[in-house]
Amino acid sequence: MELNYIHSNFRLNGNSYTIEELIALAKEWELGTQEYLVDLGRLIIEWFNTNDYVSLTTSGTTGPPKIIHLKKEAMICSAKATASFFEITTGSTALLCMSTKFVGGKLMFIRSLIVGWSLDVKEPTARPLDKNTKLYDFVAMVPMQVENSIEELKKVKTLIIGGAKVNQSLADKLKQVTTKVYETYGMTETITHIAAKRVGVASFSVLSHATVSQDDRGCLVISAPTVNPELVITNDLVEIINNKEFKWLGRVDNVINSGGVKLFPEQIEEKLSKRIPYRFFVASKEDTYLGNKLVLVIESEQYTLPNDIYAELGKYEKPREVQFVSKFVETETGKIIRKKNIQ
Repeated sequence: MELNYIHSNFRLNGNSYTIEELIALAKEWELGTQEYLVDLGRLIIEWFNTNDYVSLTTSGTTGPPKIIHLKKEAMICSAKATASFFEITTGSTALLCMSTKFVGGKLMFIRSLIVGWSLDVKEPTARPLDKNTKLYDFVAMVPMQVENSIEELKKVKTLIIGGAKVNQSLADKLKQVTTKVYETYGMTETITHIAAKRVGVASFSVLSHATVSQDDRGCLVISAPTVNPELVITNDLVEIINNKEFKWLGRVDNVINSGGVKLFPEQIEEKLSKRIPYRFFVASKEDTYLGNKLVLVIESEQYTLPNDIYAELGKYEKPREVQFVSKFVETETGKIIRKKNIQ
């Protein structure tokens, strides 16, 4: 597979480039002061160097961030699988509004380069479509960006959301838009997503280059040999429908044993999402009587909770304590680090 390749239809901010011209531009960006262009410049230079891999840092959601190497050939396979699954063909328009420090942003650039899209690059902000007048065939965002862009989504034909789970409140808002909106499932080790589902649909469909199964914990196991020669064993509890479809239930490392009862935070959060107008999560805290008790943590100034806030919860799902935090500690990609936000 040829690695030093630019599709003849590839455009970057409206301009076509040879490899030499693109590297020269990247070196200019690398010496500049705009961080997002510095990062993209470094990616371009690394992509066209003599190594067969790209280095990147994992998000650090479940442990310390670490540097790993992704094979360029595997990244190309992932890029082509995404383009095929979402039917984003050569000549399509795309917007890069995520950081290229992380796998989602890197792959958005590589897809455009390899498949031949016309890619615009914009600084990653909370409102990436603000003051934008162009129409795009394909855009990737994190949930926070989508939350701030509901009114502007009419400018996007297909939107994929990654980096964190789409909560019920956001999903309800997205039912009103004409854009095809997908929630994706993946990680750095699988070179971004291996599955996606339309927002509002229960189960994820697996992309062509992967299949899924379950381990003895009930957690997802991913086989995607074109992007990772090893099986990827996750900590995500799932219901397997078949080897190309699954339902996500929650993280096994988030499961709480309270007084001998297993509680699934993500399922409790789903029930609470329509009743809490702020970001929040539920987690556990040591308790002398129960072993662990359920705690609700809300990103807000303290306020009086409505009487019916727990109306949809089961007997053992009701939090024993509520905490208010002014600002959540999170990863650079916007994932809440639960353990660092509990008082």
